Amino acid sequence: MKFEFLLKYYPFYIEGIKITLLLALLTIIFGTLLGLVICIFKISKYKILRAIASIYIEIIRGTPLLVQLIIIHYGFRINITEITSATVALSINSAAYIAEIIRAGIISVNKGQMEASRSLGMNHFQSMKLIIIPQAVKNILPALANEFVVLIKESAIVSYIGLADIMYKANQIRSLTYLTLEPLLVAALIYFVITFTISKFIHYFERKLNKDNDSN
Repeated sequence: MKFEFLLKYYPFYIEGIKITLLLALLTIIFGTLLGLVICIFKISKYKILRAIASIYIEIIRGTPLLVQLIIIHYGFRINITEITSATVALSINSAAYIAEIIRAGIISVNKGQMEASRSLGMNHFQSMKLIIIPQAVKNILPALANEFVVLIKESAIVSYIGLADIMYKANQIRSLTYLTLEPLLVAALIYFVITFTISKFIHYFERKLNKDNDSN
């Protein structure tokens, strides 16, 4: 195998890494915000809101991400950039999973906390905002961090619409060097290093969080 091409084309990968990490960061932010709204709908006392959330989650989780990306980028016949299309599509997709993560975190909070806050005169919204959600956040942070890792790997699909991420840059190098395998192996190694590093950090954070909880 020949990897001499890296001496000339390594800046391609650096540019791709920047786009990939930016996309994952934007997606986890907007996906979390949308996921929180969907979660609130899902646990609402109103049937119509619960139905909307359930339909959203089932449709998004039941259809391929590639199809969703193509619909967002090409289906609406509007002129938007690749990074915008990718962020919207991945955020919409990720929100369905994050909504379930948040819901599980809320459910994990002892029901007595809600009863205690209501007995203090708080309404349901105040109880959720001030008591339940802050406690749930501590439970869901590791899962959200893992979702960030998943997003980094899933983001490779955005090369399909021409966004210059790691995978897109690898394919560019393949066309310029006529090498079929080596650029892809380097891309795979980059994805592995990024996700492995973040995963190790997540595990360290989880252990530290568990120790803090035990000490309390």
